[in-house]
Amino acid sequence: MALEGAYFEHTDGLYEAAVKRKAPRSVDPKRLEKRVRFILLEVIPLLVKLVIISIPSLLRDLITAILPARQKSLTNQVALVTGGANGLGRALCLRLAQEGCAVAVADIDLVGAKSTAEEIRQRFGKPVDAFRVDVSDYASVQQLRKDVECSLGPVDILVNNAGLLAMLSLSEGKPEDVRRIVDVNLMAHFWTIREFKEGMVERRRGHIVAISSMFGIVPCGRTISYTTTKFGVRGLMAALREEIFMDNLSDCIHTTCAYPAGVATRKQFVDFVQSLSKIKLPWNSPETVANMIVDAVRANKSEIVPSHLIMRFLATIFPLIPTTLVRCTTEVCLGTIPKLTK
Repeated sequence: MALEGAYFEHTDGLYEAAVKRKAPRSVDPKRLEKRVRFILLEVIPLLVKLVIISIPSLLRDLITAILPARQKSLTNQVALVTGGANGLGRALCLRLAQEGCAVAVADIDLVGAKSTAEEIRQRFGKPVDAFRVDVSDYASVQQLRKDVECSLGPVDILVNNAGLLAMLSLSEGKPEDVRRIVDVNLMAHFWTIREFKEGMVERRRGHIVAISSMFGIVPCGRTISYTTTKFGVRGLMAALREEIFMDNLSDCIHTTCAYPAGVATRKQFVDFVQSLSKIKLPWNSPETVANMIVDAVRANKSEIVPSHLIMRFLATIFPLIPTTLVRCTTEVCLGTIPKLTK
């Protein structure tokens, strides 16, 4: 399946266009008859078969939606949380330790990571260690894997939580600022999954968690850089889930993509949003969101919107809502957002 190395290299003048087939100028009766026979004898029977074989899956999904899901135990598993020094990452570390996990607290802020680790030792007495990592740097992630495995053992639960909440539009920020946002919020997921997934496959046990955002479902202007990365995380996790299925690993390796909305973490960001709002927006504590995410992991849910009911409802119906209604709702909630300054 891999492309040849030359595909990733550039040489002037070597682009070769694909051959475009010419459409027939007139309808060939025999060709038309052949197409009709193909539809009647091949396509329709296949569609009927797909409907029939999908009934058990649809019934299982319906039952799962109605009845509480059976939750798995996380005891004695090793969990790695990036961005674990503070906010949602810290809350995830504490909840995973409460579930009986040995926790690797990874962050570029080593002081904060050590603080989270010490709190876990005092409250839960579980194995824990703090690690400094720049998740945007593949070499740093490679070293992180070696250090975690040496200290705590192979990682069973990977939580990609590290991210930059940068309110930049397309024309704002220096090029290196935009690159940093993309590297931390999106590319880091590639590097950590590439490093830790292989061990999960060998042991036939693992769970990969990604923290996207409500902005990974509902696009928002003035945050183009951030929104793009969160849509990217959503696509990455959807494709990863399908690839795991193709590799017949769905029974032992699971994925969860979370789309939080309104998490009360950094004071500067919360104050900024509140200054724009015409109404008081609901905020969730990091602990509440972390609890919902870990519960989803225990239930092997592939996606979750860990927020208030209205946000979960919005995420569900958003694809069906006219754009004009979305814009009206945004203006009611946030008012007229200031224009970009040059």
